[in-house]
Amino acid sequence: MLFEKDHTFWYETLRSFGHITYGGADFGEVLATAKRIVEGDYQSWYDEWLALAERVESQATHGVSARDAYLRAANYYRTAEFFIHDTAVYQRGVECFRKALPELAQVEIPYEGTTLPGYYYDAGAERTVVMHNGFDGSAEEMHFFGAAAMHERGFNVLTFDGPGQPGPRHLQGLAFRPDWENVVGPVLDWLGHERVALLGNSMGGVLAPRAAAFEPRIKAVVALDGVYDMGAKVTEAFGGDLDLARTMLASPEVDAVFEQLMAGDPAMRWACTHGMWAMGVPTPREYASALLDYNVRDGVAERITCPTLVCAAEGDLFFAGQPEQLYDHLTCPKTYLSFTAEEGGDAHCQSGAQRLAMARIGDWLEETL
Repeated sequence: MLFEKDHTFWYETLRSFGHITYGGADFGEVLATAKRIVEGDYQSWYDEWLALAERVESQATHGVSARDAYLRAANYYRTAEFFIHDTAVYQRGVECFRKALPELAQVEIPYEGTTLPGYYYDAGAERTVVMHNGFDGSAEEMHFFGAAAMHERGFNVLTFDGPGQPGPRHLQGLAFRPDWENVVGPVLDWLGHERVALLGNSMGGVLAPRAAAFEPRIKAVVALDGVYDMGAKVTEAFGGDLDLARTMLASPEVDAVFEQLMAGDPAMRWACTHGMWAMGVPTPREYASALLDYNVRDGVAERITCPTLVCAAEGDLFFAGQPEQLYDHLTCPKTYLSFTAEEGGDAHCQSGAQRLAMARIGDWLEETL
Protein backbone atom coordinates (compact mmCIF):
# COMPACT_ATOMS: atom_id res chain seq x y z
CA MET A 1 0.00 0.00 0.00
CA LEU A 2 2.86 2.38 0.84
CA PHE A 3 6.67 2.42 0.39
CA GLU A 4 6.76 0.13 -2.65
CA LYS A 5 10.57 0.15 -2.81
CA ASP A 6 11.23 -0.28 0.90
CA HIS A 7 9.55 -3.31 2.45
CA THR A 8 11.02 -2.44 5.86
CA PHE A 9 9.28 0.96 5.91
CA TRP A 10 6.06 -0.71 4.77
CA TYR A 11 6.18 -3.43 7.42
CA GLU A 12 6.83 -0.92 10.20
CA THR A 13 3.87 1.12 8.98
CA LEU A 14 1.71 -2.02 8.93
CA ARG A 15 2.92 -2.70 12.45
CA SER A 16 1.35 0.55 13.61
CA PHE A 17 -1.81 -0.12 11.63
CA GLY A 18 -2.03 -3.42 13.52
CA HIS A 19 -1.70 -1.72 16.87
CA ILE A 20 -4.94 0.16 16.20
CA THR A 21 -6.74 -2.95 17.45
CA TYR A 22 -5.68 -2.44 21.07
CA GLY A 23 -5.50 1.35 21.07
CA GLY A 24 -1.94 1.94 19.88
CA ALA A 25 -2.69 4.00 16.78
CA ASP A 26 -5.43 5.58 14.66
CA PHE A 27 -5.72 4.80 10.96
CA GLY A 28 -5.86 8.36 9.67
CA GLU A 29 -2.91 9.47 11.79
CA VAL A 30 -0.73 6.63 10.56
CA LEU A 31 -1.71 7.03 6.91
CA ALA A 32 -1.25 10.81 6.84
CA THR A 33 2.14 10.51 8.54
CA ALA A 34 3.37 7.74 6.23
CA LYS A 35 2.47 9.78 3.16
CA ARG A 36 4.79 12.58 4.29
CA ILE A 37 7.81 10.32 4.77
CA VAL A 38 10.54 10.16 2.13
CA GLU A 39 10.97 6.51 1.23
CA GLY A 40 14.20 5.02 2.59
CA ASP A 41 15.12 8.19 4.52
CA TYR A 42 15.59 7.41 8.24
CA GLN A 43 15.68 11.08 9.21
CA SER A 44 12.40 11.76 7.43
CA TRP A 45 10.84 8.76 9.18
CA TYR A 46 12.09 10.01 12.56
CA ASP A 47 10.94 13.60 12.02
CA GLU A 48 7.42 12.76 10.89
CA TRP A 49 6.67 10.15 13.54
CA LEU A 50 8.16 12.34 16.26
CA ALA A 51 5.99 15.27 15.18
CA LEU A 52 2.93 13.03 15.32
CA ALA A 53 3.87 11.63 18.73
CA GLU A 54 4.35 15.11 20.19
CA ARG A 55 1.08 16.36 18.72
CA VAL A 56 -0.93 13.41 20.03
CA GLU A 57 0.71 13.62 23.46
CA SER A 58 -0.24 17.30 23.65
CA GLN A 59 -3.87 16.28 23.13
CA ALA A 60 -3.92 14.14 26.29
CA THR A 61 -6.41 16.09 28.40
CA HIS A 62 -8.87 14.23 30.63
CA GLY A 63 -9.89 10.72 31.56
CA VAL A 64 -10.44 8.26 28.73
CA SER A 65 -9.33 10.79 26.11
CA ALA A 66 -6.01 11.25 27.88
CA ARG A 67 -5.49 7.50 28.17
CA ASP A 68 -6.17 7.00 24.48
CA ALA A 69 -3.85 9.82 23.45
CA TYR A 70 -1.03 8.65 25.70
CA LEU A 71 -1.30 5.08 24.36
CA ARG A 72 -1.08 6.24 20.75
CA ALA A 73 1.72 8.67 21.53
CA ALA A 74 3.68 5.88 23.24
CA ASN A 75 3.55 3.78 20.10
CA TYR A 76 4.38 6.74 17.84
CA TYR A 77 7.45 7.62 19.92
CA ARG A 78 8.56 3.97 19.65
CA THR A 79 8.07 4.11 15.90
CA ALA A 80 9.94 7.42 15.58
CA GLU A 81 13.15 6.15 17.14
CA PHE A 82 12.93 2.70 15.57
CA PHE A 83 15.67 3.24 12.97
CA ILE A 84 17.79 5.79 14.86
CA HIS A 85 17.86 4.59 18.51
CA ASP A 86 17.19 7.86 20.30
CA THR A 87 17.22 7.12 24.04
CA ALA A 88 15.44 10.36 24.98
CA VAL A 89 12.60 9.62 22.56
CA TYR A 90 12.42 6.03 23.79
CA GLN A 91 11.99 7.33 27.35
CA ARG A 92 9.26 9.74 26.27
CA GLY A 93 7.36 6.79 24.82
CA VAL A 94 7.73 4.82 28.04
CA GLU A 95 6.49 7.79 30.06
CA CYS A 96 3.40 8.09 27.85
CA PHE A 97 2.67 4.39 28.19
CA ARG A 98 2.85 4.58 31.97
CA LYS A 99 0.61 7.65 32.04
CA ALA A 100 -1.92 5.81 29.87
CA LEU A 101 -2.05 2.77 32.15
CA PRO A 102 -1.19 3.89 35.69
CA GLU A 103 -3.00 0.85 37.10
CA LEU A 104 -0.34 -1.49 35.68
CA ALA A 105 2.28 -2.60 38.17
CA GLN A 106 5.70 -1.45 36.92
CA VAL A 107 8.16 -4.13 37.92
CA GLU A 108 11.94 -4.36 38.17
CA ILE A 109 13.08 -7.98 38.00
CA PRO A 110 16.46 -8.76 39.63
CA TYR A 111 18.94 -9.89 37.00
CA GLU A 112 22.69 -10.35 37.36
CA GLY A 113 23.37 -7.33 39.54
CA THR A 114 20.84 -5.10 37.81
CA THR A 115 17.14 -5.33 36.90
CA LEU A 116 14.93 -5.97 33.87
CA PRO A 117 11.90 -3.68 33.37
CA GLY A 118 8.40 -5.03 32.93
CA TYR A 119 4.70 -4.78 33.69
CA TYR A 120 2.35 -7.05 35.60
CA TYR A 121 -1.31 -7.29 34.56
CA ASP A 122 -3.12 -8.82 37.53
CA ALA A 123 -6.30 -10.72 36.72
CA GLY A 124 -6.41 -12.54 40.05
CA ALA A 125 -6.07 -15.79 38.12
CA GLU A 126 -4.17 -19.04 38.67
CA ARG A 127 -2.76 -18.89 35.13
CA THR A 128 -0.08 -16.49 33.96
CA VAL A 129 1.32 -15.73 30.51
CA VAL A 130 4.86 -14.34 30.55
CA MET A 131 5.70 -12.63 27.30
CA HIS A 132 8.55 -10.76 25.69
CA ASN A 133 9.24 -9.12 22.37
CA GLY A 134 11.98 -9.94 19.88
CA PHE A 135 14.77 -8.33 17.89
CA ASP A 136 13.45 -4.76 17.94
CA GLY A 137 10.34 -4.46 20.12
CA SER A 138 9.70 -3.46 23.71
CA ALA A 139 7.71 -4.60 26.72
CA GLU A 140 5.47 -1.58 26.18
CA GLU A 141 4.71 -2.71 22.63
CA MET A 142 3.71 -6.15 23.94
CA HIS A 143 0.59 -4.48 25.31
CA PHE A 144 -0.63 -4.34 21.70
CA PHE A 145 1.00 -7.63 20.65
CA GLY A 146 -0.66 -9.89 23.22
CA ALA A 147 -0.74 -8.55 26.78
CA ALA A 148 -4.04 -6.67 26.53
CA ALA A 149 -5.57 -9.59 24.64
CA MET A 150 -4.58 -12.23 27.17
CA HIS A 151 -5.47 -10.06 30.15
CA GLU A 152 -9.00 -9.51 28.84
CA ARG A 153 -9.27 -13.30 28.57
CA GLY A 154 -8.63 -13.62 32.30
CA PHE A 155 -4.92 -14.45 32.36
CA ASN A 156 -2.40 -12.73 34.56
CA VAL A 157 0.25 -11.32 32.23
CA LEU A 158 3.87 -10.38 32.87
CA THR A 159 5.73 -8.56 30.11
CA PHE A 160 9.43 -7.75 30.31
CA ASP A 161 12.42 -6.54 28.33
CA GLY A 162 15.44 -8.82 28.33
CA PRO A 163 19.03 -7.89 27.47
CA GLY A 164 19.32 -6.55 23.93
CA GLN A 165 15.76 -5.28 24.00
CA PRO A 166 14.95 -1.56 24.25
CA GLY A 167 14.90 -0.88 28.00
CA PRO A 168 18.06 -2.75 29.01
CA ARG A 169 19.86 -1.76 25.80
CA HIS A 170 19.05 1.96 25.96
CA LEU A 171 19.48 2.44 29.69
CA GLN A 172 21.89 -0.26 30.88
CA GLY A 173 23.90 -1.16 27.80
CA LEU A 174 22.88 -4.84 27.99
CA ALA A 175 23.21 -6.68 24.68
CA PHE A 176 21.41 -9.83 23.55
CA ARG A 177 22.53 -13.26 24.74
CA PRO A 178 21.56 -16.58 23.13
CA ASP A 179 21.12 -18.64 26.33
CA TRP A 180 17.70 -17.12 26.98
CA GLU A 181 16.89 -19.61 29.73
CA ASN A 182 19.26 -17.57 31.89
CA VAL A 183 17.06 -14.55 31.27
CA VAL A 184 13.70 -16.26 31.73
CA GLY A 185 14.90 -18.11 34.86
CA PRO A 186 15.26 -14.95 36.98
CA VAL A 187 11.90 -13.73 35.64
CA LEU A 188 10.21 -16.92 36.83
CA ASP A 189 12.06 -16.68 40.15
CA TRP A 190 10.59 -13.21 40.67
CA LEU A 191 7.11 -14.26 39.53
CA GLY A 192 6.84 -17.36 41.67
CA HIS A 193 3.78 -18.75 39.86
CA GLU A 194 3.26 -22.39 38.87
CA ARG A 195 0.90 -22.41 35.88
CA VAL A 196 3.00 -20.32 33.50
CA ALA A 197 3.06 -20.08 29.72
CA LEU A 198 5.80 -18.25 27.84
CA LEU A 199 5.10 -16.30 24.64
CA GLY A 200 7.93 -14.95 22.48
CA ASN A 201 7.21 -12.48 19.67
CA SER A 202 9.25 -12.27 16.43
CA MET A 203 12.86 -13.20 17.36
CA GLY A 204 11.18 -14.28 20.58
CA GLY A 205 10.00 -17.19 18.45
CA VAL A 206 13.43 -18.76 18.92
CA LEU A 207 14.27 -17.25 22.31
CA ALA A 208 11.13 -18.58 24.05
CA PRO A 209 11.54 -22.16 22.74
CA ARG A 210 15.21 -22.01 23.73
CA ALA A 211 14.20 -21.06 27.28
CA ALA A 212 11.53 -23.76 27.39
CA ALA A 213 14.10 -26.40 26.43
CA PHE A 214 16.01 -25.79 29.66
CA GLU A 215 13.39 -24.35 32.04
CA PRO A 216 10.93 -26.97 33.34
CA ARG A 217 8.75 -24.38 35.09
CA ILE A 218 7.35 -23.36 31.69
CA LYS A 219 4.11 -25.32 31.15
CA ALA A 220 3.37 -24.10 27.61
CA VAL A 221 5.21 -22.03 25.01
CA VAL A 222 4.00 -19.91 22.10
CA ALA A 223 6.42 -19.06 19.27
CA LEU A 224 4.90 -16.03 17.51
CA ASP A 225 6.17 -16.74 14.88
CA GLY A 226 8.30 -19.86 15.10
CA VAL A 227 12.05 -19.65 14.42
CA TYR A 228 14.44 -22.58 14.31
CA ASP A 229 17.70 -20.87 13.35
CA MET A 230 18.31 -17.11 13.21
CA GLY A 231 21.59 -17.71 11.41
CA ALA A 232 20.17 -19.86 8.60
CA LYS A 233 20.53 -17.20 5.91
CA VAL A 234 24.09 -16.52 7.02
CA THR A 235 25.14 -20.16 6.72
CA GLU A 236 23.30 -20.45 3.40
CA ALA A 237 25.56 -17.71 2.04
CA PHE A 238 28.50 -20.03 2.78
CA GLY A 239 27.00 -23.12 1.22
CA GLY A 240 25.44 -24.28 4.48
CA ASP A 241 28.87 -24.77 6.08
CA LEU A 242 28.67 -23.40 9.62
CA ASP A 243 32.39 -23.72 10.29
CA LEU A 244 33.22 -21.89 7.07
CA ALA A 245 30.75 -19.14 7.97
CA ARG A 246 32.41 -18.61 11.35
CA THR A 247 35.86 -18.57 9.78
CA MET A 248 34.98 -16.12 7.02
CA LEU A 249 33.07 -13.80 9.33
CA ALA A 250 36.15 -13.50 11.53
CA SER A 251 37.94 -11.73 8.66
CA PRO A 252 37.74 -7.90 8.38
CA GLU A 253 37.89 -8.33 4.60
CA VAL A 254 34.22 -9.34 4.69
CA ASP A 255 33.22 -5.86 5.88
CA ALA A 256 33.29 -4.50 2.33
CA VAL A 257 30.84 -7.18 1.20
CA PHE A 258 28.35 -6.17 3.88
CA GLU A 259 28.68 -2.50 2.97
CA GLN A 260 27.70 -3.35 -0.62
CA LEU A 261 24.77 -5.47 0.51
CA MET A 262 23.50 -2.76 2.84
CA ALA A 263 23.76 -0.12 0.11
CA GLY A 264 21.55 -2.12 -2.23
CA ASP A 265 19.02 -3.63 0.15
CA PRO A 266 16.98 -1.52 2.61
CA ALA A 267 16.06 -4.58 4.69
CA MET A 268 19.72 -5.60 4.98
CA ARG A 269 20.67 -2.03 5.86
CA TRP A 270 18.21 -1.92 8.73
CA ALA A 271 18.93 -5.45 9.98
CA CYS A 272 22.65 -4.75 10.19
CA THR A 273 22.43 -1.30 11.77
CA HIS A 274 19.93 -2.45 14.36
CA GLY A 275 21.67 -5.79 14.82
CA MET A 276 24.99 -4.15 15.66
CA TRP A 277 23.24 -2.00 18.25
CA ALA A 278 21.19 -4.81 19.80
CA MET A 279 24.05 -7.33 19.85
CA GLY A 280 26.60 -4.76 21.05
CA VAL A 281 29.06 -5.32 18.20
CA PRO A 282 30.84 -2.77 15.97
CA THR A 283 30.52 -4.29 12.49
CA PRO A 284 27.86 -5.98 10.33
CA ARG A 285 29.94 -9.13 9.96
CA GLU A 286 30.18 -9.47 13.75
CA TYR A 287 26.42 -9.11 13.94
CA ALA A 288 26.05 -11.84 11.30
CA SER A 289 28.46 -14.01 13.25
CA ALA A 290 26.49 -13.48 16.46
CA LEU A 291 23.31 -14.68 14.74
CA LEU A 292 24.86 -18.13 14.31
CA ASP A 293 24.36 -18.73 18.05
CA TYR A 294 20.62 -17.98 18.10
CA ASN A 295 18.92 -21.27 17.33
CA VAL A 296 17.42 -24.44 18.74
CA ARG A 297 19.52 -26.73 16.55
CA ASP A 298 21.55 -29.74 17.61
CA GLY A 299 18.83 -31.35 19.70
CA VAL A 300 17.74 -28.27 21.65
CA ALA A 301 14.23 -28.18 20.15
CA GLU A 302 13.90 -31.86 20.94
CA ARG A 303 14.49 -31.10 24.64
CA ILE A 304 11.22 -29.15 24.92
CA THR A 305 8.62 -31.22 26.77
CA CYS A 306 5.76 -28.75 27.34
CA PRO A 307 2.96 -28.19 24.79
CA THR A 308 4.19 -25.79 22.11
CA LEU A 309 2.26 -23.59 19.67
CA VAL A 310 4.17 -22.64 16.54
CA CYS A 311 2.61 -19.76 14.60
CA ALA A 312 3.45 -19.08 10.96
CA ALA A 313 2.69 -16.24 8.53
CA GLU A 314 2.22 -17.15 4.88
CA GLY A 315 3.94 -13.99 3.63
CA ASP A 316 6.62 -13.53 6.31
CA LEU A 317 9.35 -11.22 5.00
CA PHE A 318 11.89 -12.29 7.59
CA PHE A 319 11.50 -15.95 8.63
CA ALA A 320 9.95 -17.83 5.73
CA GLY A 321 10.26 -21.57 6.32
CA GLN A 322 11.48 -21.20 9.87
CA PRO A 323 8.19 -22.10 11.65
CA GLU A 324 8.01 -25.35 9.69
CA GLN A 325 11.55 -26.26 10.65
CA LEU A 326 10.88 -25.61 14.32
CA TYR A 327 7.65 -27.59 14.26
CA ASP A 328 9.28 -30.55 12.50
CA HIS A 329 12.00 -30.79 15.16
CA LEU A 330 9.64 -30.72 18.13
CA THR A 331 8.93 -34.02 19.88
CA CYS A 332 6.64 -32.54 22.55
CA PRO A 333 2.86 -32.08 22.19
CA LYS A 334 2.72 -29.50 19.41
CA THR A 335 0.33 -27.39 17.36
CA TYR A 336 1.03 -25.62 14.07
CA LEU A 337 -1.04 -22.51 13.36
CA SER A 338 -0.75 -20.88 9.92
CA PHE A 339 -2.16 -17.48 8.99
CA THR A 340 -2.88 -16.70 5.34
CA ALA A 341 -3.18 -13.76 2.95
CA GLU A 342 -6.82 -14.63 2.34
CA GLU A 343 -7.64 -13.90 5.98
CA GLY A 344 -5.31 -10.89 6.18
CA GLY A 345 -2.87 -12.49 8.63
CA ASP A 346 0.04 -13.29 6.32
CA ALA A 347 2.45 -10.60 7.60
CA HIS A 348 5.23 -11.28 10.09
CA CYS A 349 3.71 -11.85 13.57
CA GLN A 350 0.28 -11.29 12.00
CA SER A 351 0.73 -7.52 12.07
CA GLY A 352 -2.53 -6.06 10.86
CA ALA A 353 -4.57 -9.05 12.10
CA GLN A 354 -4.15 -8.87 15.85
CA ARG A 355 -7.72 -9.79 16.81
CA LEU A 356 -7.59 -12.85 14.58
CA ALA A 357 -4.21 -13.97 15.89
CA MET A 358 -4.97 -13.34 19.54
CA ALA A 359 -8.28 -15.19 19.31
CA ARG A 360 -6.56 -18.33 18.09
CA ILE A 361 -3.60 -18.05 20.43
CA GLY A 362 -5.88 -17.24 23.36
CA ASP A 363 -8.07 -20.25 22.62
CA TRP A 364 -5.01 -22.52 22.52
CA LEU A 365 -3.78 -21.17 25.85
CA GLU A 366 -7.24 -21.65 27.38
CA GLU A 367 -7.25 -25.29 26.32
CA THR A 368 -3.62 -25.95 27.18
CA LEU A 369 -3.42 -24.32 30.62
